[in-house]
Amino acid sequence: MIRILVADDHPVVRAGLVALLDSEDDLTVVGQAATADAAVDAAVELAPDVVLMDLQFGVGRGGADATRAIRSAAGAPRVLILTNYDTDADILGAVEAGASGYLLKDAPPEELIAAVRASAAGESALAPAVATRLLDRMAHPRVELTPRETEVLQLVADGSSNATIARRLYLTEATVKSHLVRIFTKLDVTSRTQAVAAARRSGAIR
Repeated sequence: MIRILVADDHPVVRAGLVALLDSEDDLTVVGQAATADAAVDAAVELAPDVVLMDLQFGVGRGGADATRAIRSAAGAPRVLILTNYDTDADILGAVEAGASGYLLKDAPPEELIAAVRASAAGESALAPAVATRLLDRMAHPRVELTPRETEVLQLVADGSSNATIARRLYLTEATVKSHLVRIFTKLDVTSRTQAVAAARRSGAIR
């Protein structure tokens, strides 16, 4: 029996996943988590074989950070990302954090079930579109922003000022400006608007 922990901040999504997974003879959902922090704790307490992890939660840390925390423990379960987000930054961040698979929430039910079984067996489980994106990145290397630069630029894209970004990321405004200077240099742009547009075209941010 494959033991699964479902981590998603939407109750309806969790309920649907539990119903789907529990309908299979070899799968059983042993727990649910509404936040990334709760998922990290439950992964220790419940010892599932697979954690089905959303990427974005309403509060607290994100799914990639939770994945990294879960995978850092001895005898850690496999983590399968199930999300609406398919930017290169999201995909690469999750894979680098230790996720064994990455699926989008519009995947057919049979694809999700097959991915859970593959993850439990120690295999990689990437949605075809995601695998294609990763292969394209390897074949055509692009300018890489650091995780912190990506965070800063995503907040810029969301309309945040330097002061707001500084508060959100616990940085000084001077540090935020330094990150923006490096971002502009890497992307070969001269303004915040150009930086956001270039990063969106490349899939670096949403």
